[in-house]
Amino acid sequence: QVQLVESGGGLVQPGGSLRLSCAASGFTIDKYIMTWYRQAPGKERELVATIASDNAGGRINYVDSVKGRFTISRDNAKNTVYLQMNSLTPEDTAVYYCNAWWVVPGRTYWGQGTQVTVSS
Repeated sequence: QVQLVESGGGLVQPGGSLRLSCAASGFTIDKYIMTWYRQAPGKERELVATIASDNAGGRINYVDSVKGRFTISRDNAKNTVYLQMNSLTPEDTAVYYCNAWWVVPGRTYWGQGTQVTVSS
């Protein structure tokens, strides 16, 4: 079955770091745009970081609030995408979701999410 499973969330103090992982199964991520979204209570879902497929140039984009602090990467051999989060602030608190999107056929998958809480 097709599945995306996020892991690596948890409780950290401001200024701390976490690395989120998104492991895909049932399909290979090579041709997919991989994106991390987040949603805080009472707020709309927000795009955090996205990385295009290698054959599309592998372009990376971030929301302004995480530029210089977060790094998205993919390891196609492990069929996994990562989000390294440094210098975390309470405003980063949210459920983080992984998304895979194959643009041409319009195929997309979502993970269940992992909770990130930044608090002192």
